[in-house]
Amino acid sequence: MSNPRAAAIIIGDEILSGRTLDTNSQYLAKSLTSMGIDLCEVRTIEDDSDAIIKAARELKEKYDYVFTSGGIGPTHDDITSISIAKALNLPYERNNQAFQIITDLYKKRDQKINKAREKMSYMPSGSKLIIYSEEGVPGFKVDNIYVLAGIPNIFKAMLDSVISSFVPGKIMKTLTKEVMVGESVIAEEFLKLQKKYPKI
Repeated sequence: MSNPRAAAIIIGDEILSGRTLDTNSQYLAKSLTSMGIDLCEVRTIEDDSDAIIKAARELKEKYDYVFTSGGIGPTHDDITSISIAKALNLPYERNNQAFQIITDLYKKRDQKINKAREKMSYMPSGSKLIIYSEEGVPGFKVDNIYVLAGIPNIFKAMLDSVISSFVPGKIMKTLTKEVMVGESVIAEEFLKLQKKYPKI
């Protein structure tokens, strides 16, 4: 059997403008590779609902796992959650468990819930929460889509909290040897080796 296959949707104008470096896809790739899950595609798209809907619909049908990064915070441009609901034709509604977590979180900080904070508890109907910390707003999973935060340390914590539930595949082992010559010097020998050992 072939390995499970995955894709990522990296969402954010700040990534596309170059203002913010995307480290989430690299962490995702390393984490999945360590489990024998092949990350086959990474799309970086703007904060645009139509783009998110299109990418989610296409990739969920093509891959076993789809991960999104970014767009689940309290601001006006955080539109990932509602866009995923539209992509799956699901109601977009307040998740009461998430709302309670967020309410308790801000109560500990001596802050009241407001519309912006309440917004982070809205997600597609039937979503399963990704709870990574007692001190953090949860992400969620719906269908085969894992909706994670864009902030790198939170993205990592969310991914780490769910990765053990994934179906692993065959893990590829690598051995690195440094050969300090130009590629063109050894290209023909490499081709011979590849033909001799096609499974490597």
